[in-house]
Amino acid sequence: MLMMMPQLVVSGVSTGMLYAVVALSMTVVYKATTVVNFGHGDLVMAGAYAAFVFTAGIGLPFVPALVLALGALFLFGQLMQRALIEPILAGPHLSLAMMALAVGNVLRGAARVEWGNETLMLARPYPQTSFLLGPIVLTMDDIVISAVVLLLLLALFVVFHLSPLGKVVQAVFQTQRGAALVGINVRAFHGTMWGTGAALGAAGGALLALNTALTPDMGAWTLVRGFAAMTLGGFGSLYGAVVGGLLLGIMEKLLGFYVSTAFIDITAYVVTIVVLLVRPQGLFGRAAGRSV
Repeated sequence: MLMMMPQLVVSGVSTGMLYAVVALSMTVVYKATTVVNFGHGDLVMAGAYAAFVFTAGIGLPFVPALVLALGALFLFGQLMQRALIEPILAGPHLSLAMMALAVGNVLRGAARVEWGNETLMLARPYPQTSFLLGPIVLTMDDIVISAVVLLLLLALFVVFHLSPLGKVVQAVFQTQRGAALVGINVRAFHGTMWGTGAALGAAGGALLALNTALTPDMGAWTLVRGFAAMTLGGFGSLYGAVVGGLLLGIMEKLLGFYVSTAFIDITAYVVTIVVLLVRPQGLFGRAAGRSV
């Protein structure tokens, strides 16, 4: 039984990378606007279907199709923020959550009207081969997914920590009023971040679609995993989103194999409950101050 552990860890890392990119896309929006988009899973689903339409429907190669899917979701994210989120931004957070959920369900319904329960797969743009490293089988899916997520993490690190935009993000995250007073266009910035988050979600959806059947409901379980990874890593932490995704993927594989296959479906919920009770700020988040 223990001989299977290295293989399970490798498989968990690959799965966790997918969860990490979903958590990353949610974190970008939260880090910039302090809003958790509870409809984000359906943006991931929409990105997967967009990539499918551009490849299978129009016949484009995978890379141009992915670029167009990212662009389409970027514009949709901007439009969603500008037309639906911004008008109610001053209201209670519950109204923001309900709006995000409503938009997500509209997207899910539109996908169900168009494709119903039809099983669709996104064709891989690379050979489906595997490599044997001792007792461990490493697939091309593992390599491609891990490489793309690591590149995304590197790009986000450069943007948020080594570029002028990173200072803008930190300024807006600390105080929106103060950022506006020093000349930052907070309104335009929020739209850009919502678009960026949606585009990153589309990247995650396209990666998921390479080894998972496309369904209109795929956004529901990706949202749960992404939120659990984000909670575990710490809200607002890019590193935490990746670490949380990796740990979640590994835990799912290990618990699903050694304890019960039921844990494949419930690990994300268990992790969320435990973290919120024991360490609400997550592994890399900061504890919120409380005034009395």
